[in-house]
Amino acid sequence: MTDATNDEGPSYSLWDLVRYATRLGSVGFGGPVALVGYMRRDLVERRRWISEADFKEGLALAQLMPGPLAAQLAIYLGYVHYRIRGATLVGIAFVLPSFLMVVALGMAYSAYGGIAWMQAVFYGVGAAVIGIIAVSAYKLTSRSIGKDRLLWAIYLASAAITVATESEIVWLFLLSGILAWLVKAPPRRGFGQGGLPAIALAAEQLPNASLAAAAIDWPTLAQIALFFGEAGAFVFGSGLAIVPFLYGGVVTGHHWLNDRQFVDAVAVAMITPGPVVITVGFIGYLVSGFAGAATAALATFLPCYLFTIVPAPYFKRHGKRPGIVAFVDGVTAAAIGTITGAVVVLGKRSVTDLPTLILALATVLVLWKFNKLPEPVIVAVAAALGLLLYSSPGS
Repeated sequence: MTDATNDEGPSYSLWDLVRYATRLGSVGFGGPVALVGYMRRDLVERRRWISEADFKEGLALAQLMPGPLAAQLAIYLGYVHYRIRGATLVGIAFVLPSFLMVVALGMAYSAYGGIAWMQAVFYGVGAAVIGIIAVSAYKLTSRSIGKDRLLWAIYLASAAITVATESEIVWLFLLSGILAWLVKAPPRRGFGQGGLPAIALAAEQLPNASLAAAAIDWPTLAQIALFFGEAGAFVFGSGLAIVPFLYGGVVTGHHWLNDRQFVDAVAVAMITPGPVVITVGFIGYLVSGFAGAATAALATFLPCYLFTIVPAPYFKRHGKRPGIVAFVDGVTAAAIGTITGAVVVLGKRSVTDLPTLILALATVLVLWKFNKLPEPVIVAVAAALGLLLYSSPGS
């Protein structure tokens, strides 16, 4: 296999990657767990555009920094060969399709006074999504952990802690990386050059990079920018991890939405492709129209963009050193363990009765037997079944 980062340069153009990110943002269902799996499958295994090492570095960085996991990983993969221009264009291409979708749903929601059918659709789609992310988690585990006993221990501990706490703990990633570093490549002369100090140096620059999210004059848009900028800059964990923070500010703090509207906003994020965090666009639209949607999305994703491109040069420059490789391996094992644990956590919320259990298991079996079947086909079938089953008398 040819390394995607060899001296001959990338085997793909920037626009190839932008087109891929646009497509993934348009049809990539399943939330961050599935999206990470798609990126690895498509870019590392099938197309060989990205090396395994670069993918692991990107996943480790995305787990260590606050903000949406899948968006940060996509931004980093854009940075690998095309630096800031690639990171910027890939990030926009990945987020824009789902943003436009949630704005359209926001318009329909505002015009017709709610989306009652959405709960029925989510009833089916939510169960199918659990099957999709379970398969993705299995593939990530089998292809990334290998036979290393230390990495398996980190992986299992991370999965168990995620299931027990129902949350992602950033210190767990850091400790896992440090443990793997000390065991697999212990420093002989202090930390050496390019070890953890490089990561620390990047981290020291990040607070200054997160202050650019909210220069808006109009008061309501300024409040939206400040609140969602804080959400993007300080909330760790992927996908639904940001939901409790959003609820505290949107419903109980600013009183922008009521409970029903907020639940509908989360449902919109789950039934649309792309990053789950794009629900901020729907919320912003309900608060202040298109300007509110654009402001909320920009304020949420700008910090995660900066948190990716600022430390990226240090990961690229020092990522091949034994200590950093071991650190990244440890963080990756913890990240995949957390993803696996998240399957259980999300499953408890989406698989609530016999029909949803059957649908989730059927999704796993179909993907196992027909591994090239497009996920949007499964999601469409699940949505139709949800409408049928949820509205039936016995549902």
